[in-house]
Amino acid sequence: MLRTLRKAEYAELMILFFILAAGMGIWFVPLGGILDANGLHGIKPFAFAASAVAAFISPLTFGAMADRHVPPAKVLRGLSATAGVLMALISVAIQTHCRAWFILLLIQFFYLAYSPMFSIATALVFARLADAKKEFGPIRALATLGWVAGAMLISALSLDRSAYAGYLGATVWLLVALFTYYLPELKVPPAIERLSWHERLGLDALTLLKNRQVRVVFIVTTLFNIPLAAFYPYGPTHLHDLGFTHTSGWMGLGQATELVAMFGLAWLLANWRLKWIFACGLGFGVARFAVSALDNEPSLLLGITLHGASFVLVFITAQIFLDQNIDPGWRTRAQALLTLMNGGIGNLIGYLGTGWWFAACTRASHTRWPVFWGGLSALVVVILIYFLTAYREPLAKRK
Repeated sequence: MLRTLRKAEYAELMILFFILAAGMGIWFVPLGGILDANGLHGIKPFAFAASAVAAFISPLTFGAMADRHVPPAKVLRGLSATAGVLMALISVAIQTHCRAWFILLLIQFFYLAYSPMFSIATALVFARLADAKKEFGPIRALATLGWVAGAMLISALSLDRSAYAGYLGATVWLLVALFTYYLPELKVPPAIERLSWHERLGLDALTLLKNRQVRVVFIVTTLFNIPLAAFYPYGPTHLHDLGFTHTSGWMGLGQATELVAMFGLAWLLANWRLKWIFACGLGFGVARFAVSALDNEPSLLLGITLHGASFVLVFITAQIFLDQNIDPGWRTRAQALLTLMNGGIGNLIGYLGTGWWFAACTRASHTRWPVFWGGLSALVVVILIYFLTAYREPLAKRK
C-alpha cells in the first residue's frame, strides 16, 4: 500500500485528516448541548443549518480557486486560520451573553471558512494516490480517529455543555494552519484571465450532473443527508433524556463501526458492485433509526454505533466514485460540488426539517422518540427504493 507514496508523505496526509476532523469534533459534537446550557436552544436548528448555508457559497468558490489559481495547501491554510479565530470569538460571545443573532452570525462566518476544507483536503489527498480504492480508506480512517479523539477529549475535560470547548477547537484549527506548511504544494494551471463569472465561482461543475450515474449518486447522498442531519443535534438530547452523562463520548460510538467500514472498504470495492455497497449503507441507515426508535439505552447506543458504517458506505464510497469517474482537472470542483449538494441542500433541508419534526414530536418537556426516529427511518426506506430503481451501473463495471 505504501509503494506509491513515501511513508513520510503518507503520514502527512493521515495527520492532516486527523487534525481537521479533531477540530470539528471538538466543536460540532457538543454544540447542541452548549447552546442548550447557555439558553440558546431556540437557535439550535439555525446554528446547525448555518453549515448548510455556507456549503452553498464556499466550497465551489474555493474549490475553483484551488483547481485554477492557488495551491490547495495555501487555500487550506487561510481557511483554517480564519476558522480558528472565529471559533474563539464564538466562545467569547456565548460567555459574555451576546445577543443570539450575533452569535448565530459568528457561527455562520465560521462555517463559511470551514465548509470548503474537507473537500479541498480530500482532493489534495486523492491527487497524491495512485490507487484510491486501496489507499484512501486507511488515510480517511484517521479523520474518524480525529473526530473520536476530539469528542472524547471534550468529555474527558467535562466540556460537553461548556463554551470553553470553542477555545480548544480554535487551538486545533490554528495547528492545522501551521501544519499546511509541511504539505506538498500541488501545481495549479496558470491563472486564466478570461474565465466567466460562473467559472470563477466554480458553477461550471454543475455540468458533471449531466452524467446519469453521477447525478443519481449526488441526489441519493443529498437526500440521505436530510435524516442524518438529526444525528448530532438530537442524538445527545436523547442520550441526556435517558440519563447518560458525557454525551459527546457516547456519540463517539458511531466512529467505531466507521473505522471498521473504512478499513474494509478497499475489499468491498474490489469484490462488490458499487450499487450494492451504496445499498448496504442505506440499509444500515434504515436500521440505525429503526433501533433508535425503540427508545431504550441499548437500542439507542446500537443506533449510534450503526451510524458510522452507514456513513462510510454511502459518503466515502461517493467520494471515491467521483475520483474514479471525474477528470483530474475537475477533482477539487467535483468534491466541492458534492459538499454543496450534501452539506448545502441536504443539510439545510435536514437541519431545518428535522428541527421542525423534533418540535412536532415534542409535547411540553417530553419527546416522542419512537415517532421521531421512526419517521426518519421511513424516509431512508424511500431513499433506498429510489436508489435501487434509478441507479444503473455500467455493464463494463459489473462483476
